[in-house]
Amino acid sequence: RVGGSVAAFDFLYLPRLHRKGFVAPDNLRSTNPVASPGGYVMDSKPGLYDNVLLLDFKSLYPSIIRTFRIDPLGLAQPGDVPIPGFNEATFARGDSILPELIETLWAQRDVAKQNDNGPLSQAIKIIMNSFYGVLGSSGCRFFDPRLASSITRRGHEIIQTSRDVIEDEHGLQVIYGDTDSVFVHLGESVSTEEAWTHGRELAQALNKWWNKRVRDEFDLASQLEIEFETLFVKFVMPTTRGSEKGSKKRYAGVVEKKGQPELVFKGLETVRTDWTPLARRFQRELYRRVFADEPFEEFVRETVGELDAGRLDDELVYRKRLRRNVADYTTNVPPHVHAARKLERPGRWISYVITAQGPNPVELASTSPDYDHYREKQLKPVADGILHFLGTSFEDIAGDQISMF
Repeated sequence: RVGGSVAAFDFLYLPRLHRKGFVAPDNLRSTNPVASPGGYVMDSKPGLYDNVLLLDFKSLYPSIIRTFRIDPLGLAQPGDVPIPGFNEATFARGDSILPELIETLWAQRDVAKQNDNGPLSQAIKIIMNSFYGVLGSSGCRFFDPRLASSITRRGHEIIQTSRDVIEDEHGLQVIYGDTDSVFVHLGESVSTEEAWTHGRELAQALNKWWNKRVRDEFDLASQLEIEFETLFVKFVMPTTRGSEKGSKKRYAGVVEKKGQPELVFKGLETVRTDWTPLARRFQRELYRRVFADEPFEEFVRETVGELDAGRLDDELVYRKRLRRNVADYTTNVPPHVHAARKLERPGRWISYVITAQGPNPVELASTSPDYDHYREKQLKPVADGILHFLGTSFEDIAGDQISMF
């Protein structure tokens, strides 16, 4: 029994392997798998910024496979003057399958895009992006840690080297990077039009740099392609809660679409369903005001006042899914399970409110919500995530008001 991605890989790869006169192993590896590293996530530089470029490598892992000829057959028979990989892997320059297979799929995806066939384009993208995971899975007959490591470690090198080139040769600051992208700060004294020009020129310069690097060091044609994807006219990279260290996979910013500002959130409370509607609404509006340089102090105070007056009770409901039967939770019982245990027949999704007596399901008559909880656990962390960079805090703004209740 194999996973769907493994079966898809076999379906595409095995016939091509047979046509070259080879057979594949018919059994899975019995040795303990050695994990290859995941995508590279750079330490971020927290702050509130103007004009941040998002540069993204187009299909980075498939591009690495194509460029550096990463392939099970090429690993088994590297031949003369092989291409170095990682973990002592070497790959054949000529007789390989996977790079050509990706090239074929890539061309088919381009055709699908031209024909405006979104589902087919997405399906091909998913298949191509699954190849790395398949080769790193012990459930695949071709599993070898050297294959997956030669993809991900090359990705680490590409992102880190791109950062160094941007900073050392172009004099710009890279504030974050994640797997296949880098975030570049241009500075405040740049107009939006100039920022777009800088973004396009920087992407072209990096592509040219990588073409030369791959040709000079490996005698290969680079298939790496970095694109200027987005300009954030305003951007915030928060700290990890309770520390000064920059967070990862969490940020927010403003982009312009059709001449209108649009808020973008990644990994923050607004896009997380385990936070209350109050926290999500509060974050969207507070960030909008900060990004637009509008007053925000009175909005914070008004929200706290309405919360304590009981006018926001409808927005205080948590909603979370039960992953197991209620009886199966025996240690570290989370709040939604406590609430579910008060119901005769809880469903898969539990809606509950935090009260002074603990979590209570919305289906039961409840005492008043614990407003202290919602101030401290919902409003305060959301506010301080951005107010920290403005030299103020939730307590500074609403502290006097809170003490009145």
